[in-house]
Amino acid sequence: MSPRADAPPAPTRVRRFSPAERLVHRATALLMGVCVLTAAFLYVPQLAQLVGRRELVVRVHEWSGLLLPVPVLAGLVSRAFRADLGRLNRFGPHDRRWLRAALRRDRRPESRPAGKFNAGQKVYAAWIAGATVVMLGTGLLMWFTHLTPIMWRTGATFVHDWLALTVGIVLAGHIGMALGDPEARRGMRTGSVSPDWAEREHPLWHR
Repeated sequence: MSPRADAPPAPTRVRRFSPAERLVHRATALLMGVCVLTAAFLYVPQLAQLVGRRELVVRVHEWSGLLLPVPVLAGLVSRAFRADLGRLNRFGPHDRRWLRAALRRDRRPESRPAGKFNAGQKVYAAWIAGATVVMLGTGLLMWFTHLTPIMWRTGATFVHDWLALTVGIVLAGHIGMALGDPEARRGMRTGSVSPDWAEREHPLWHR
């Protein structure tokens, strides 16, 4: 049966992210990138030799870390952003199924049901949010040295340095996953994705 002549045309793109959400992502990515880059120049000897003004690099690192939560806090004024935070914070049976398939390296789409965000994205979002809070807290202890005993500062330095290395590795994995999915990158860049991609990768997403 042919479609009715007056039927609305099928959408060519599906809206995925609002302008506010894309702005939050870009600002957070920029600040996180500055943190990681300046940390590399501070702690990797081969890179540290290339820096003539170490004190400036330290200040840029400190302030970019201090400002890191600001885009997310500012994004809370957006209803779309708050709604997506709620989705990221909910974990259902289909998410456990997705994780089991990921652990088995089962890449079949039917084995990895997902809503707007899959279980991997939810785990990443929760982990990076927690890591940011810990990095901010330990960084403040290292910055204001006169406020805490040396034992606290020593522990904070240990946690900060090793967590920073872990954050760098996790971010590299996040970027690698994004590079392997051009349509997901297009969704973050333009705010919309193709209906075929949405149905294949996020079949439980009620658009």
